[in-house]
Amino acid sequence: MMKMSKSKRKRLIYNCVTFALVIVAFIVLQSMIANKTITRSLKGQLVPICCWVVMAVSLNLVIGISGELSLGHAGFMSVGAYTGAVVSGWLLRAFDMQDPTLRLVVAVAAGGILAGIAGTLIGIPVLRLRGDYLAIVTLAFGEIIRNLVNVLYIGTANGKLYFSFLNKELPADVTMLVDGAKGAVKIKPISTFTAGFVLIILTLIVVLNLVNSRAGRAIKACRDNRIAAESMGVNVTKYKMMAFVTAAVLAGMAGALYGLNSSTVVPTQFTFNQSINVLVFVVLGGLGNVLGSIISATLLTVLPEILRAFADYRMLVYAVVLILVMIATNNPIIRAWLTRLGNIFRHKFQRGTEKGGAAR
Repeated sequence: MMKMSKSKRKRLIYNCVTFALVIVAFIVLQSMIANKTITRSLKGQLVPICCWVVMAVSLNLVIGISGELSLGHAGFMSVGAYTGAVVSGWLLRAFDMQDPTLRLVVAVAAGGILAGIAGTLIGIPVLRLRGDYLAIVTLAFGEIIRNLVNVLYIGTANGKLYFSFLNKELPADVTMLVDGAKGAVKIKPISTFTAGFVLIILTLIVVLNLVNSRAGRAIKACRDNRIAAESMGVNVTKYKMMAFVTAAVLAGMAGALYGLNSSTVVPTQFTFNQSINVLVFVVLGGLGNVLGSIISATLLTVLPEILRAFADYRMLVYAVVLILVMIATNNPIIRAWLTRLGNIFRHKFQRGTEKGGAAR
């Protein structure tokens, strides 16, 4: 039997641990829901947690794997949220599609496609920039999207969709789906924790396969040394565009799921602060570390709810905890301890694999 290389074994262990952690968490939470042992507050946070996990993993693809700083990720999320709300409302009112699961699947897919188109249009000129310039342009994109949806009116009547900017030049019998600054209105919440779990699994499959593929190696080569990659014939813009658009599609799908979790979506939910929050998830979890992004996004989404007992001081405590965690994770002693712990698990897995191969 062909012996597995050390790097492949390491990737296999990492991927198995990542998927196992997500699946075990889903099973435990579903069991808690079935037994009614979960708090109402935590239950209401399950879908948003799934959305922020997808956002963190997708942004890590841009920042950690591709090496480009993007500050407009919330813009793609808003595109997906508004698209999902409009598509879901239109399918319900124009085609009487009562099946919430089918409507959710179509809305999430539409949110991802529209966000991917937006990512392509932005990425073509933007990804030729580097460093701070790219960060500023993506930040501007997020603010432009937020201001555009702030003056957007969309309604449905007689099975047709009607669009308008700045004013409501819409038929009198129209049913409003997006009402300017009021946001997307009259949404039938159809998002579920199961749908969020499926989206996380899909995101992990896409991201981990991309990272470990030939294209992923090219993306990391462009990150590590752009000049050397270009000299070897690697199309830097193409591979950076691949990572950027993939992240945009996943963010759009997360946005659609997030938007269909409540009855109203407003532009203020997708400000620059949200992009910074996702960036914090990525940095805290570790650049290029998908598992770390999942853990940090989950903990930092739940933490403000846990700290509600501190009332007016909860955000101060949240900031202090965040600083302490950042210091701890960058401490060389703690990092060395975590490395040793990982090596122990890796050696155990390796021995188990070798025993299984010898038994066969």
